Amino acid sequence: MHGRLFSLFDVTVPSYFALLVTGFLLATVVGALWAKRLGHDPDVVVDLGIVMLIAGVVGARVAHVLFDGFFWDYVHLCTDPAQVKWQITQAECLRHVEPDWLGCGRNGTLGLWDAAELVCRPPEADCWAWAGISGGLTYYGGFLGATTVAYFRLRKDRFPFFRAADMAGCVIPLGLGFGRIGCVLAGCCFGQPLAAPWAIVFPGYSAASEKQAQLHLLTSPALHSLPVHPTQLYEAAGALALAAILMLYVHPRKRYDGHVFLVFVASYAALRFALEFFRSDDRGGALGLSTSQWIGLLLIVGVIAVHRRLTSRPVTPASAQ
Repeated sequence: MHGRLFSLFDVTVPSYFALLVTGFLLATVVGALWAKRLGHDPDVVVDLGIVMLIAGVVGARVAHVLFDGFFWDYVHLCTDPAQVKWQITQAECLRHVEPDWLGCGRNGTLGLWDAAELVCRPPEADCWAWAGISGGLTYYGGFLGATTVAYFRLRKDRFPFFRAADMAGCVIPLGLGFGRIGCVLAGCCFGQPLAAPWAIVFPGYSAASEKQAQLHLLTSPALHSLPVHPTQLYEAAGALALAAILMLYVHPRKRYDGHVFLVFVASYAALRFALEFFRSDDRGGALGLSTSQWIGLLLIVGVIAVHRRLTSRPVTPASAQ
């Protein structure tokens, strides 16, 4: 896959970062035009987008550290690196891996090979590894972080929250669609093995090949991965289709401010819940469900509760736009 799309002034731009920024810019532009059409200050949306992007990245990283199954690895990496065991080959342990800047890649660290246990260990303690964004981002953490910041920011700007949320419900799926295409190029968020014409194969030392080697599906992580479900493309297609449905069908027929946003949250939660069964990357979880699936169920319950509350509010002429 193509972890790097192009170089600009001798700086290599990672594919995931490039697609993520593309989705963010598109969503911000659409949101600003929407605000201007309704007679609101588009600068409020632009400023809001920047704040949400920062809060989203921070929230996505914190959620990855806490809920994706790597929490104790980060703790031990700081307190006792000897307890950290990377299940990779000796060649991979001693091979320098360039970190994915704002991507889904791995840490770029030379490891120490433990010949007795045949595992790779970190060369030294690192108490700040959890704060690096090269090791993983979790969508729901970013979504919750960005939504929380947006709520307080909009209150400060005296901008109707649920009216803005409806706009966000239309444009967030656009950003998701581009972001998941970036995930394909970065090789993260991969699916389970699949024998079908639409399955995709990742190169050696990709996240997919390393996971399959750990599961003894491959003899070495240096080999190309087995064909897998293109779960990233499944989600990209679903997110873009959801954006079209929300913009062209749901928004013109919304019953109250916040209706479009709630439909987005519930629809994406259902989509993500189903897709999780086809993914094979580490995502944490309990009782047979991943962390994202549990969060999705809680969000659907929250959507039902908020829907019942908001249905009693009448739609004003301005909010019906």
